[in-house]
Amino acid sequence: MAIAERFPALDVFRGMTICFMIIVNTPGNYETTFSPLLHARWHGFTPTDLVFPSFLFAVGNALSFVMPKWQHQSRSAVLIKILKRTILIFLLGFLMYWFPFVDHAPDGGFTFRPFSSTRILGVLQRIALAYGIAALMLYFLKTRLTLWITLGLLLLYWPVMYYFGDQPDPYLMAADAGTKLDLWLMGPAHMYHGEGIAFEPEGWLSTLPAVGNIVGGFLAGRFIQQKGKTYETLAQLMLAGALLLAIAYCWNLLFPINKKLWTSSFVVLTVGLDCMMLSGIIYIIDFLKKTGWTYFFVVFGRNPLFIYLLSEVIAILLGFFIMGDGTSYSWLYRTVYSHAGGYLGSLLFALSIMFFCWLVGYWMDKRKIYVRV
Repeated sequence: MAIAERFPALDVFRGMTICFMIIVNTPGNYETTFSPLLHARWHGFTPTDLVFPSFLFAVGNALSFVMPKWQHQSRSAVLIKILKRTILIFLLGFLMYWFPFVDHAPDGGFTFRPFSSTRILGVLQRIALAYGIAALMLYFLKTRLTLWITLGLLLLYWPVMYYFGDQPDPYLMAADAGTKLDLWLMGPAHMYHGEGIAFEPEGWLSTLPAVGNIVGGFLAGRFIQQKGKTYETLAQLMLAGALLLAIAYCWNLLFPINKKLWTSSFVVLTVGLDCMMLSGIIYIIDFLKKTGWTYFFVVFGRNPLFIYLLSEVIAILLGFFIMGDGTSYSWLYRTVYSHAGGYLGSLLFALSIMFFCWLVGYWMDKRKIYVRV
């Protein structure tokens, strides 16, 4: 039986994260984007900061439904599945940043984009690595030990960031321990430069606490399966989320909530919010039986990886091809969407890309085409 049949709320939850991920990743104009659709500049939290960790939470949730099937397979078969999925998703993320593999040459032609200047890590790469680590631990070490190791990673990440970062503020960009490690391992040419400097928000070190989001999603999914969809189950899940929020608030006073550093307090906060969101979605779908709104998000949830890649490829191509005195991306915004106003036009631009991706997903769903990695 498919995951969606056993747990329709999961497809809705996962679809919501993909839907909003596309919206926040493709504004028509970054300078005129509504503030809730922007990441926190550094310390702090916005609704946009919840999107990526929520997808990791959904990956862990889905993993809780897959794990029982693995018990009937050989260890080598399961290991191959985990490693294959980890490597494929990582490679897809890397190739996406390398795409379209050429740059504009000064003479008007094209030159091959060298590997030496290609970003290595990113969103899909983090999903792959966090999934691989979590899946291996959950399969070989079982749940209780995995939980203790995950808590240990969250606690250890705190002093590592503090003592190996530059004082007096070890949590400043480019002064933190994660950036030092990334520069040493990869060099600045292979890192993200959207902040104006070589800084990797999906770096090697900060991937370790991100494992906590997947493990949190796994535990929530397993808890629901074991306890059943009852009022008591949802109440306990909601209370667990509220407790995690309280812990995150207190921890924030010492280890600031920061999405770009993926701090431990950020992990606790987002897992808590996701537990509350998931319980709310289950309540609406399974208890109130209000499902008329769900199919829109289910379309995204049934082909999440493909639709996300599609949105990124569209954005990359619009940013690559020249139109007028700028890119096709900026030309399209200026000539069409800016007439609705700076902020509204930027939002409509993002909604257009999101809706186009939904139409592709809708076409695939009607034809039972599901891309699995």
